[in-house]
Amino acid sequence: MIKAIHFLLKLVYPKLVWEIPSATKKVYLTFDDGPIPEVTEWVLNELEKYNAKATFFCIGDNVQKHPQVVAKIVKSNHAIGNHTFNHLNGWSTSAENYLYNLDLCQTELEKNKIKTTLFRPPYGKIKSAQAKQINQKGYSVIMWGIISKDYDQNTCKATCVANVLDHVKPGSIIVMHDSLKAFPNLEYALPIILKNLTEKGYSFEKIT
Repeated sequence: MIKAIHFLLKLVYPKLVWEIPSATKKVYLTFDDGPIPEVTEWVLNELEKYNAKATFFCIGDNVQKHPQVVAKIVKSNHAIGNHTFNHLNGWSTSAENYLYNLDLCQTELEKNKIKTTLFRPPYGKIKSAQAKQINQKGYSVIMWGIISKDYDQNTCKATCVANVLDHVKPGSIIVMHDSLKAFPNLEYALPIILKNLTEKGYSFEKIT
């Protein structure tokens, strides 16, 4: 079902960023829904073991609550993107309210001296009019080619790993989640993914 939705979305929204074509073995790990102290800090430690860079799409409300964790993401030289202030579903939100919520998140990021032009719609759900207006505001809308499903408590840990390793290719954008709900799967999957792809010659880059 998710694959079918992903395929249709790529057809409907070809101007959104689904992958970053690369002639070399580069992949782009991304983490949604943080920052959460006990999870995001664990992710940062795991990434450091492999000199891996990543992109964190942060919820503005969490940025407001945990500025010290945001500072650690920045200090570790990772990228940060906007994920709305309240994790809104674009399909059920008016364009006016959606962009206002995006702006709220951006304001919170800027309070922490972060300027970003990266945006990811929560759930991957965004209307074409919303995407067009967000592009006009100067943002790149970053989607993905691979989703681990670590957020799904009905998905077993080994499947989260397979969802990534069975489909990865140079330029893949991979979605994981630094959230409490995802952590049981994330804690198992991320170390395996980092080790396996490193052994296969991949490097992990942030989106710029």
